[in-house]
Amino acid sequence: MTNEPVVDANFNDELLARLYDPLDPDRSDLEIYTQLITAIDAHKILDLGCGTGTFACILAGAGFEVTGVDPAGASLVVAREKPEAARVHWVHGTVHDLPTGDFDAAVMTANVAMVFTDDAQWQNTLQRIALALKPGGTLIFETRRPEVRAWEQWTEQLTRETTVVAGQGAVTTWVQVLGYDNELLRFRETFRFEDETEMISESTLRYRNREHIEATLDAAGFEVREVLDAPDRPGRQLIFVAQRRMNG
Repeated sequence: MTNEPVVDANFNDELLARLYDPLDPDRSDLEIYTQLITAIDAHKILDLGCGTGTFACILAGAGFEVTGVDPAGASLVVAREKPEAARVHWVHGTVHDLPTGDFDAAVMTANVAMVFTDDAQWQNTLQRIALALKPGGTLIFETRRPEVRAWEQWTEQLTRETTVVAGQGAVTTWVQVLGYDNELLRFRETFRFEDETEMISESTLRYRNREHIEATLDAAGFEVREVLDAPDRPGRQLIFVAQRRMNG
C-alpha cells in the first residue's frame, strides 16, 4: 500500500476547499496547540496537513517561523490568499519532502493524524516526522476517541446544516456514515448549492486507541510526555504531546 494518504475531494477540489473555512468558522480547537507550542519555547514549526492554512497563519502572525505542508493543492491555493500567508513557507507535498533535523515542533491538527489508515503508512509518517524534528523536538496531534462512537450521530438528520457563503449563497451540507469496520470509518459529506447541484466527498478515518498510538510513537523514536483531554471537546478527543528522543 502507498505510504501517502488519499486526498479527499473537499480538500483537493478548489470550490470545496473554499467552503472549508466558512463552513467551519469556529477554530477554538487550535488554542491548545498555541498554548503548548508557546510553553515549549519552540520557534520553527511544521504544520503537517495544514489544509487551508488557518493555524499556520495564526502561528506566523504570532512570530513563529512556520512551514505548512499539504498534498492538497486546492487547499494551498486558499491558504496562500490569507493574511500572514506571505510569512509562511508553503510546501505542496508530504513530510517526505522536508529536510531532516530542521524543526523545533510539528503539529497535526483536526483529523490529520487519522487519515493515515494503514499501519505501515502511519508508522512511516511518524518516523519521517521524527527525522524532520531536531533531537528533543516536540510532536503534537489529536485523535478522536473510538470508544465514544461519535459517528453514530453522523446522520443526515442530525448533521444537516445550511450556511450562507459569500459568492455561493446558501450551501446545505450533511454527513452520512458508509460503514465502520476494523477501526476504519468511511463516510460521505454532501454539499448542495442553491441551484440544487450537489458535490460529494468521501473520506476514511482510522480510529486507533490510545495504547496503539503510544506504542507507535515509541517505535518511531518518541517519548510520550502528555496525553490531554481536548479542552474544547472534553471526553471526545485526545491530544498527544511527544518528544523526539535525543539519541533517536
